[in-house]
Amino acid sequence: MGQKVNPISNRLGIIRGWDSNWYGGSNYGDTLLEDSKIRKYLNVRLAKASVSRIVIERTLKLVTITICTARPGIIIGKGGQDVDKLKEELK
Repeated sequence: MGQKVNPISNRLGIIRGWDSNWYGGSNYGDTLLEDSKIRKYLNVRLAKASVSRIVIERTLKLVTITICTARPGIIIGKGGQDVDKLKEELK
């Protein structure tokens, strides 16, 4: 019998990238906890939007969140109102 391996770990770097892209440095634990809270909040808040993947990229002063979904209209809303509201909630 072979060993069971997570299929995502086999695809990293070839087909798929990491779900978070950042360097933590001395505050690695705080940043990891913040990423976890962001993912949990977005999964609860956007439960009806069929979110498949959330990618968080951090630079020194900027956090970029990419949400992959099957139903973008629910997240965007009319005229982008829901996106602006979501940005304010995450700040």
